[in-house]
Amino acid sequence: MTRTYERAEDSCPLVYQYRLPLSTSTVNHLADLLRRHLKAIRSRWRALPPGRIAVIVLDRALKKIARRGGEVVLIDGTLIRTQRRTGRADRRNYSGKYRSHGLHFLALTDERGRLIWVSAARPGSTHDNTAARHDHILAHLRAPGLGALADLGFRGLDNDIRDPVIVTGYAATRTHKLTPGQKEANRVLAVGRAPVEHGFAHLKNWRILTKLRTDPARATHLLRALLVLTNLEVNR
Repeated sequence: MTRTYERAEDSCPLVYQYRLPLSTSTVNHLADLLRRHLKAIRSRWRALPPGRIAVIVLDRALKKIARRGGEVVLIDGTLIRTQRRTGRADRRNYSGKYRSHGLHFLALTDERGRLIWVSAARPGSTHDNTAARHDHILAHLRAPGLGALADLGFRGLDNDIRDPVIVTGYAATRTHKLTPGQKEANRVLAVGRAPVEHGFAHLKNWRILTKLRTDPARATHLLRALLVLTNLEVNR
């Protein structure tokens, strides 16, 4: 991909070249997908904004898993680190959890850790629950009858005691220590959630994400493209 900025008078344009190490089979497969898609929509442009496209993709991904007999997906949030920029506007990109500047996004994987969806990129200070509520994750999971395994960062997102959708572990407090049964439940949950970390690792292996210098809207398009390429490369 090449990015070119409009130049001011008596100035030269700045061009950044992005190189992605793809196999020939992946490039050919991706080209076929693009050709079929452009032919189907009869246009080379997408009229919908990134947020709306995310909802459509999420619905399709979850329904596909349900049709295949799946019952549970894995959800987690992570940070794509970005270069620190000066000014107050960049403060919201600082994540206290990771102690770094970056962009936050949610991801869903199937039980094997295969990435099925990524959210829109948001400022690094965004909390996992805030992003999940904004994307209406609970409603999208309930529609096809799916549940999700999550870490403690998602505690409080689902307060339905009788029919919870989001399953998280137990948290110890100063006044309450975990029982042996609760510790065992946390261990089993951690084992079940392990594949989601592999999904993130495959996505973050792209070198283009190590020096990301872009706004959330452009980062969203980039992450979605890399999700497709990641699944093609990992599963070829």
